Amino acid sequence: MRQFDALIDLIADAADAAAAESMKRYRRRPRRRPGMRPVVGEDTPLWNILAETCANQLTRYGDKARLARMLGVPRQRVHLLFVAKSAFPDAERTLQLLVWLRTGRVGARRPH
Repeated sequence: MRQFDALIDLIADAADAAAAESMKRYRRRPRRRPGMRPVVGEDTPLWNILAETCANQLTRYGDKARLARMLGVPRQRVHLLFVAKSAFPDAERTLQLLVWLRTGRVGARRPH
């Protein structure tokens, strides 16, 4: 019976510590209304990984311009997405990015 009580105390202490940590994180975040778009940063880990993967592929001269043409956006938007990391695309363009990475169009050049 003592072991059971000790186990319950251990679980309760862990739950208290987790709740306290959760409250610290909750207090630091600004309140957002339901339905608001997430802000690029720590709240968008999947986009951060995708943006970094795409940015690593945009190394040669003209890669960003070609990608912008494929996505149908201005070159400045590509800069905001992958360099400044201050924006992210809509769902359709995100899917286009995934296809672009998957199909090997990464850095693809036309033959001369």
